[in-house]
Amino acid sequence: MTILPRPLLLQQVQDALKQFPVVLLLGPRQCGKTTLARQVQKRQEGAYFDLEDPETPLKPEIAKTVLKDLKGLIVIDEFQRQPELFQLLRVLADRKPLPAKFLILGSASLDIVRGVSESLAGRVAYIRMSGFSITEVGADQGKTLWLRGGFPDSFLSKNDKMSFVWRTHFTQSFLERDIPQLGIRIPAPTLRRFWTMVAHFHGQIWNAAAFARSLGTKEDTARRYLDILSGAYMIRQLPAWFENIGKRLVKAPKIFVRDPGILHVLLGLRDRMQLLSSPQMGFSWEGFVLEQILSLTEAERDAYYYKTHAGAELDLLLLKNGKRYGFEFKLADAPGSSKSMHTVSRDLKLDHLWVVYPGSRRYPLGKGFEVVPLLELPSLLEKHGLSPGQ
Repeated sequence: MTILPRPLLLQQVQDALKQFPVVLLLGPRQCGKTTLARQVQKRQEGAYFDLEDPETPLKPEIAKTVLKDLKGLIVIDEFQRQPELFQLLRVLADRKPLPAKFLILGSASLDIVRGVSESLAGRVAYIRMSGFSITEVGADQGKTLWLRGGFPDSFLSKNDKMSFVWRTHFTQSFLERDIPQLGIRIPAPTLRRFWTMVAHFHGQIWNAAAFARSLGTKEDTARRYLDILSGAYMIRQLPAWFENIGKRLVKAPKIFVRDPGILHVLLGLRDRMQLLSSPQMGFSWEGFVLEQILSLTEAERDAYYYKTHAGAELDLLLLKNGKRYGFEFKLADAPGSSKSMHTVSRDLKLDHLWVVYPGSRRYPLGKGFEVVPLLELPSLLEKHGLSPGQ
């Protein structure tokens, strides 16, 4: 299997390790965390532990004995299998002088990992990782990235058929093996049904009552399913922006299947022709571009959508350095401006609004409005100080 370089992520992890004793690299399974960690550790003194290996020497009852005398960079993969290690890491991270640093890899957010109660505040850097981005695969591979998604094994498959097969097996394994390993006891068919429902509501506003009715369950149960898949980095909940502007605003989050390749498996879309003829095509494009922007800006905590009950809406609002930037996602050959864009820009006092589309020509729509090709996003975000560290 070909390995694509990910220099920005590599540098980010290396920089974090210089400043913090513990770096926590979080992201979905199979997104490349282990490959990246081995690149960071290459030619360094240290050790690697895979907690999925039943023969790992890093057992809970002897973990302190195993770790206390090690030096260099210690990588611990799939930490959610032994969340009690967090308590030990706090002790090890406070040693003076510090003989070792720790790179911890996890496939679930701390919110759904049971037993993580010990704080590592001030000792740990959190880095979120996803699949490949458009900058990593290259502009000429944008269409393939949209269809297959960013998981390395899916994107790098020999053809679309093999990619679809890989994603099919991935979803099955995730539900039948990975979820139970988190201590979550929900039948795989039930969770798959819910996940498939989310795929059909991809890019739309969460409606707990509708999901509960379809599942024949309670609203809080449907909400729990949503939080589980969100915590495992399979679903994104994009919160609604709310402020007192004298208008009735929609407050429920929008829901997305994070990876477009997984979305297409859940929808049964095997190739590009099926995708382009699907009624879900526009929503798929919206989610794809949304994930690209959030990956390139690392601005998940400052990202929202906006919608009023009167119909004005904005696909993405980013807050950065005291400014407000808006994004609209249009799957059209030559998108234009709309009354809604002007209303939203005035309501939110946007500093700029971009319409992202799959074409190749960049052109203005008026003062503060511009149409920009997806492939120009990386340079545009960097120019406006929206890239990490700016």
